[in-house]
Amino acid sequence: MYNATIIQQTPEYERNKDAKMKIIKSFQVVPALPDELLFLKELAYNFWWSWDSDSMQLFRQIDEEIWDKCEHNPVELLASVGQLKLHELARDEGFLLQLKEVEERFRRYMEQPSSKNFEFLKKLKKHNGISRDTTWFSAMAPGETDLQIAYFSLEFGITECLKIYSGGLGLLAGDHLKSASDLGLPLVAVGLLYSEGYFQQYLNLDGWQQEAYPVSDFHALPITLEKDKNGEPIEVSVMLAGTKVFVQVWRAQVGRVPLYLLDTNVPKNSEEHRQLTARLYGGDWEHRLKQELILGFGGPRALRKLGIAPTVFHLNEGHAAFTSIERIAELILEKKLTFDEAKSAVAAATIFTTHTPVPAGNEKYSRELIHKYFGDFYTVLGISEDEFLKLGKQATDNPNEDFGMTVLALNLSNWHNGVSELHGAVSRNLWKNVWPEVPLQEIPIISITNGVHPPTWVSHELAELFDRYLGPRWKEEPGNQEVWNRVERIPVSELWRTHERRRERVVAFARDKLVNQLRQRGASQAEIKKAREVLDPEALTIGFARRFATYKRGYLIFKDIDRLTKILTNREKPVQIIIAGKAHPHDDAGKYIIQQIIHTSRRPELRRHIVFIEDYNIDVARYLVQGVDVWLNTPRRPLEASGTSGMKAALNGAINLSVLDGWWAEAYNVDNGYAIGAGENYDDPEYQDLVESSTLYHLLEEEVVPLFYHRGADDIPRGWVSMMKKSMLSLSPRFNTNRMVVEYTHMFYLPAQQRWSEFSKDDFAIAKNVGKQLHRYAQHWKNIEFVNSTCILPDELVVGKTIKVSTIINLPGLSTDEISVEICIVRIKELDEIDTIISRVPMECVKVEGSQCYFEGEVTCDKSGNFGVALRVLPQSDYLEHPVQGLILWDAK
Repeated sequence: MYNATIIQQTPEYERNKDAKMKIIKSFQVVPALPDELLFLKELAYNFWWSWDSDSMQLFRQIDEEIWDKCEHNPVELLASVGQLKLHELARDEGFLLQLKEVEERFRRYMEQPSSKNFEFLKKLKKHNGISRDTTWFSAMAPGETDLQIAYFSLEFGITECLKIYSGGLGLLAGDHLKSASDLGLPLVAVGLLYSEGYFQQYLNLDGWQQEAYPVSDFHALPITLEKDKNGEPIEVSVMLAGTKVFVQVWRAQVGRVPLYLLDTNVPKNSEEHRQLTARLYGGDWEHRLKQELILGFGGPRALRKLGIAPTVFHLNEGHAAFTSIERIAELILEKKLTFDEAKSAVAAATIFTTHTPVPAGNEKYSRELIHKYFGDFYTVLGISEDEFLKLGKQATDNPNEDFGMTVLALNLSNWHNGVSELHGAVSRNLWKNVWPEVPLQEIPIISITNGVHPPTWVSHELAELFDRYLGPRWKEEPGNQEVWNRVERIPVSELWRTHERRRERVVAFARDKLVNQLRQRGASQAEIKKAREVLDPEALTIGFARRFATYKRGYLIFKDIDRLTKILTNREKPVQIIIAGKAHPHDDAGKYIIQQIIHTSRRPELRRHIVFIEDYNIDVARYLVQGVDVWLNTPRRPLEASGTSGMKAALNGAINLSVLDGWWAEAYNVDNGYAIGAGENYDDPEYQDLVESSTLYHLLEEEVVPLFYHRGADDIPRGWVSMMKKSMLSLSPRFNTNRMVVEYTHMFYLPAQQRWSEFSKDDFAIAKNVGKQLHRYAQHWKNIEFVNSTCILPDELVVGKTIKVSTIINLPGLSTDEISVEICIVRIKELDEIDTIISRVPMECVKVEGSQCYFEGEVTCDKSGNFGVALRVLPQSDYLEHPVQGLILWDAK
């Protein structure tokens, strides 16, 4: 308790009320929790509650109105309910029993040993009688005590009250952390803490998007300011164009995973620099560059200040590419390595995930802008400005090419992936010039398809059904197909009734949202009354929610209004659409699409069938994916890198109706949803829109709507429920982040950790050798040439016959141990251009005369068809992760 002095408003006070007040000391008052409720504070500050439905219900039970009003922020909830309510809860036996059950489950979860426990885990209280199971990672890799992963991203979508996300990229990052926590992975994450977040969307009377930027009170959020042993905030600094910018560090605890968030809103910074972390994707290109410098340089420095020494770095998009520059500089300054040596060590332990399938979506900066912020840094790296700029260019000899963040990330990492099978192929084609002369199939970008975190997105009602019929392993082992096969055990009637309750909830939610939207616009009482009658809780409900970029084609279903109207207003088989999504503040084309949807929804005949929900966020997404019957996705193929909203909907039994793009191209199997088209690519966008909108209408008219409304005597659409089950059991075990993180661990994290261990031992001896070798290649590779090659073919070349090949190569400055000469059997397309390498066989050096080296080899033809023989020279090293490394020479004689 504390006493407050009441200031009387005397005439003297009135005369001086405009005088500038000065704060001599700031402080925070926190609620006084009774002893019985102390665990609530600990729970509130760990985002584990955001994917534990019982914890969410516990907070909702305290005060449902405040819980919703504060956007599901438990810290603000506890500060708002008042001491009287807290004391009542401390005497509520039912509430205390639920609290105890949640606490026991939380303790079991947090105290499961992983291979490397962080300091915060060591501080946990030990409770007698609580079993200690093992995590997936500690059981799978008990010896990996040195692995420490640092995951960098410009946005994270954890839950709605922490506004540091804009869309799919951030939600993917948030789900990645949650699954890393579930699996016991030794991972920390780093991002920026935005005081104003992305933006709050609202529409004016004409349906045009407006943006608001409410400021978050960090002290009222479930995050803590990191402090040193003296109680002072931990700070690091970053030089921006000659000015030192100070950065403080906050921590959001995501289960076992700490997420460190960087904040420049520090009093000793200038106002301009205090605003650097105000908005996500706000400001001009220079502002974005400065944000990426804060993340890339400030992030590793913050981790060092916190005593965390990652061995593997995972960069989520090109935004974080400067992280590698900072780490190279650290090795140069502290370990006295050269740039090439430090670069090889850093790349060996760096993973880069690209999410953007179009060139325009990848950030580029002008030479002048890069010089402004790196002009004094080239001497630290020991390279020239041109050498630095080449790191961000595909055409390194083009002085007019801008500096690309994705290219920089690719050049400074050895492990690269797209986020779906199709996106991996698109990325290999998009970035092939980073590795000139390398066949497309060998471009070192693989695919690890995105997923979603099931406990976060499955509705509370459906989760209870899963617990009953699938058992608890659907949460613990969501990648286990055997577990999901048990979906077939769920009685049709139970699954359908559960889904109907969720549809009723999303309809009620949409009505409430629409009423609030109209009130804020100053609508009449008549309009508000009509809003309470929109949508039908029993009608087929289509959900469409995503960023309103033009390529996502939010307009496609509205191409033929007359045809759509007939579908929606069918009296016997009504259909309705709930839509949500934001356009970027500078994207007028996206805003126009939203405006036209609003205008369409106001037509008298469609008013009850189309609802647009403003300010799309995680809470809105949760209601939609848990309650709609059909999830619609209409991107222009192949511009959707992955897409995860359809995965969330599928977990909840919704049926996907989508273009075969992103994840759906590999997920669709005819029985588990609907495909718009057959994966065609079009040269004419208008014709594509015409064809695919017509296909969409046809699918609704002839397949989707009839199946939904085909009912038996019990009024259950058994054919529809059968498709729901096929969707859940075929998609859920594949498209979840536990499976995704396990793949990252096996394919990237553990191999990268092994590489770092090898490169860093013995004072970075291997890194120094590789650096020197790369330097030698840079000096001498251009002088290698094929002198003469011969290929001896049998009279009749049939399957099983061999081709003998010999070649003479001029190899000045390099030894035969430093190269590999290969015979490639290739499939040929037009103009003798290599299409696909069918097989590769190394040649043997049989003689060396001066700089001329003689190689021989033979290859067996094991397939029939039209092929060609090609010869090439590659670098040869046990420590080059990708043999090509951008260096490759084909025999063109």
